[in-house]
Amino acid sequence: MAPDILLLDSITDARADARGRLVVCGSHGGLFPAAVAARAQVRAVLFNDAGIGLDRAGVVGVVALESVGMAAVALDCHSCRIGSADDALARGIVSVVNAVAVDLGVTAGMTAEIALDLLGKAAPPSGQLATISEARKSIVFGPNNLRIQLLDSASLVNDSDRGEIVITGSHGGLIGGDALRALKADARLAVFNDAGFGMDDCGVTRLAALDARDIAALTVASETARIGDAASALESGVISRVNRAAGAMGATVGVRLNRYLIPRG
Repeated sequence: MAPDILLLDSITDARADARGRLVVCGSHGGLFPAAVAARAQVRAVLFNDAGIGLDRAGVVGVVALESVGMAAVALDCHSCRIGSADDALARGIVSVVNAVAVDLGVTAGMTAEIALDLLGKAAPPSGQLATISEARKSIVFGPNNLRIQLLDSASLVNDSDRGEIVITGSHGGLIGGDALRALKADARLAVFNDAGFGMDDCGVTRLAALDARDIAALTVASETARIGDAASALESGVISRVNRAAGAMGATVGVRLNRYLIPRG
C-alpha cells in the first residue's frame, strides 16, 4: 500500500499523521465525518454511503466537501462493511462522487482501489468546512417524563450515560469489528442507525456485542431517520432490528421508536 494512503475504521481516529494523505475510512459520509476529515486536512477521503438513507444523510458530507476543494467519494454499503477500512479498500465499490473527484476521473461503479489511484492526483483542499458541533443533549420525553440522552455520535458516550436511554445518530456496526468499541458505557438502552444493513448485515453488529453485556440495543431504519442525527431517530425512526435484551423490554421491529418509548396503558 502506498505510504500516502491511511486506513481508518473511523474518521474520528484521524490524528496529525492524516494531514495530506488519502484516507479510506469506515465512517458514513455525513456532515460531521466530512468536517472531521476537513479539519484533519486530509487530501482526499473515501466514506461508506450508509445506505444513503433519509434526506441522503449518509452522503451529504461527500458533496459538502466540494466547497473546500476536497475530493471525496462514498462506497456502496452493500459492497463493503461499514466501520472497516480494510474491507472498504478490499471490496468497496464507488456509489457517490463529488465534483472534485469527478474532475480527477472517479466515477460510480469503480473499485475503491482504482478510485484511490485517481485520487492520488488530488490537490490539497483549499479550506475547511464550518465547524459542526455534534449535539449531546438531555431531554425529557413523553407523559412519564422519560429522560433520554440524544447523542449525534456514539463517540460522545461517556461514564455519565451508565443506566441511561441513549439515542445515537451513529451506525450500528462495530468499529473495526471490535466488540470493545460497541458502546463506552453500560446504558439501559442504546439506539443506532442501521446504515442500510449493508454487506454481511454489518450495520447492526453492535447489537449482538451489546447483548453479551446485557445491554438492550436496537437500530432504526436508515430510510426513516437521518444518520448522524439522534433527534431524527427519535422523531421519525422506525425500529429495524432489536437484540435479545431489547426484545425482552418490548422493542418490536416495525414500530416507531417514539411510540415504543411512550409507556403503554
